[in-house]
Amino acid sequence: MRASLVLMSSLVLLTTEAEASAPASPAAKATAPGCCAVLELRQYTLRPGQRDVLIELFDREFVESQEEQGATLVGQFRDTERPDRFVWLRGFTDMRSREEMLKRFYGGPVWKLHREAANATMQDSTNVLLLRPVPGGPTFTTSGVTRPPVGTSERPPSVVHVTLLHRSAPVDDAFLRFVRRRLLPVLAETGATPLALFQSEYAQNTFPALPVREGEHVLVLFTLFPSREHATEHVAKLARSRKWTMEVQPALRALLDAAPETLLLEPTARSLLR
Repeated sequence: MRASLVLMSSLVLLTTEAEASAPASPAAKATAPGCCAVLELRQYTLRPGQRDVLIELFDREFVESQEEQGATLVGQFRDTERPDRFVWLRGFTDMRSREEMLKRFYGGPVWKLHREAANATMQDSTNVLLLRPVPGGPTFTTSGVTRPPVGTSERPPSVVHVTLLHRSAPVDDAFLRFVRRRLLPVLAETGATPLALFQSEYAQNTFPALPVREGEHVLVLFTLFPSREHATEHVAKLARSRKWTMEVQPALRALLDAAPETLLLEPTARSLLR
């Protein structure tokens, strides 16, 4: 696979299932391999025609300036199905470092200089999920990855598929066993082994100036495809799979509070996840 975020470990989930089922465990005390013991999945709804304006500004001014303050900019994306949606992933080592980084960046000179231009592109920036890795599952790592330099305009052909599984209660051992033993194998058979697995982080949002969605219980699967055609091929294979349509999909629906939510994302020219 090209210069991109790669699997931190092989897809062997739930080596510590009891730990995974503790919904209130604060990420401030967590230790996780890879870049992101805490991950923000941020979906911004922009004003019509403003997405490329924000992406040009973001990739130029808001990547290194945030990482210098302690965050990891995992990826920036265009939502392929929503022309006014900009999606990005920001990681932290723990909740305390998140709070400190956000205070430094949003109180610092780069944001103050460019915030009016950035905010002018946005209708809503509150669609944010706070996540933590599923223990024992794959997560993101930046080891050996080089981000394209400022000024790069060529966009990679790859796409990132994000699946959000919404529950009425916290993700527990039984649900994770179902994911490991029944869902992930059929995804792998149809060409979609997840790159990373995250679940809701329930720690208090200690930077309330940036709201997050609270009281939600989700499991989020991130899958990287080399092209949009490969993603389409996976969807077609899944639809043809009797194991999926007759066994796994009905069982999954019974375990969820709503239909799975999917995002198909195109990395920007400077996205690390590409």
